[in-house]
Amino acid sequence: MISKKLETALNKQINEEIFSAYLYLSMSAYFLSLNLDGFASWMKAQAQEEMSHAMKFFHFLDEMEGRVSLRAVQEPEKEWKSPLAAFTAAHKHEQHISSCIHELYRQAGAESCFPMQIMLQWFIKEQVEEEASAAKIVHDLSLVKDSTQGLWMINRELGARKPG
Repeated sequence: MISKKLETALNKQINEEIFSAYLYLSMSAYFLSLNLDGFASWMKAQAQEEMSHAMKFFHFLDEMEGRVSLRAVQEPEKEWKSPLAAFTAAHKHEQHISSCIHELYRQAGAESCFPMQIMLQWFIKEQVEEEASAAKIVHDLSLVKDSTQGLWMINRELGARKPG
């Protein structure tokens, strides 16, 4: 059984993960409006991944005999100044999610909830990958600046990402 304090924290994280999916779907729509289908596809795959993260927390909380309590999801941004601005926002968001996961890990440790700490280790590792992936794209977009050829090449590369 999980404490009410950890139950509340996990429910908050479920909301964070669902918001992440919502944010990335909004970014996908933004990229579609720019005819950057590869960027849009990458963000759509990212949104699907974030929903799977929400479900991992959902199932863990249920397995620990906690009560899942879904909350309203915040409305995401809809517009960015550029593809670079959108990916910079995505990178910043992943850093925020990492800090949330680290705080959950700290809280689980304070309550000696070892199953939760073990489960969170997967997320800690995943967040290293998430941040690195977004940082690489920010770096690449910074290099190409306003080059339409560079943007086209990145669009093509991002479009090769498969969900899962």
